[in-house]
Amino acid sequence: MTENPQLHALLAACHWIGDKGWCPATGGNMSLRLDGEQCWITESGKDKGSLSEQDFLLVEIASNQAASGRIPSAETGLHTLIYRLYPQVTAVLHTHSVNATVLSRVEKGAALVLQGYEMQKSLSGQQSHLSSVTIPIFDNDQNISALAGRVAAYAETTPLPYAFLVRGHGLYCWGTQVAEARRHLEGLEFLFQCELQRRLLEAQ
Repeated sequence: MTENPQLHALLAACHWIGDKGWCPATGGNMSLRLDGEQCWITESGKDKGSLSEQDFLLVEIASNQAASGRIPSAETGLHTLIYRLYPQVTAVLHTHSVNATVLSRVEKGAALVLQGYEMQKSLSGQQSHLSSVTIPIFDNDQNISALAGRVAAYAETTPLPYAFLVRGHGLYCWGTQVAEARRHLEGLEFLFQCELQRRLLEAQ
């Protein structure tokens, strides 16, 4: 495998995510753009907390196919969609945390709107707690092509700057570098936990 500092950074992020418990039971998938045509993505069925470099497969962004013949993540099509939509994105993290999974079901609307939290500034471009952060929520679908089609249709009219949720499933977030994607993930997880706690307390 070609020496790539960003791949080392992604591997470290995967181990960190595993330690956080955000990808239990081999769930989730992570990827890194190699160039305009290919990306590295985690092989299906691998525990994210104990990955090695050999557990990443080189996939064609246009076709979602791994040249090696091994099986990439079932959700490869959502990663490659993000790379096609946003050429500046180089890393995508997909997690299955309790916070993201539950909040995506508790929120019945088409988006989660976060406002009033200082931690919003962990997201690139956010300057103040007074602004709002909108995270779209898409209904889950075992047909990844159909789900990717809905995400793409949304993105035609509304940019997806940080992330989206899949209802009852988890979070997709990304960045221009692995470090930015990791910061977005950590910031969003904090915000999700705060929002769940706020809603729980208000319901009492």
